[in-house]
Amino acid sequence: MIREVLRSIFKKPATNLYPAQKLVMPEKFRGKLKFNPVKCIGCKMCMRDCPTGAITINKVGEKKFEAVIDLGKCIYCAQCVDSCLKKALEATREVELAQQDIKKLKVTYSDESGNEPPKEA
Repeated sequence: MIREVLRSIFKKPATNLYPAQKLVMPEKFRGKLKFNPVKCIGCKMCMRDCPTGAITINKVGEKKFEAVIDLGKCIYCAQCVDSCLKKALEATREVELAQQDIKKLKVTYSDESGNEPPKEA
């Protein structure tokens, strides 16, 4: 037992010191969804393929679409990303998504004035 205690003294810790040290997620991590309205053609395949119904695509103009993503419903499976024909959706490596206000979990991505940042619904 003493040998095991001495070995663990010089071993690197197995846990991260979060939040003091920021997490670095792996390359293919499926985090918060990001929508690019310029690429969207409005086929709504992402809506049909989402197992929880977390995505809503709305037409806002001639060949212009916005996405409303409910991060509270999303299970981060990235099926919508895989099914998007034009790659308008992508999974980011953003992991810090906790909110105290449930309204902040609904994110609207639109492209009304260039590339504006997402706004809360």
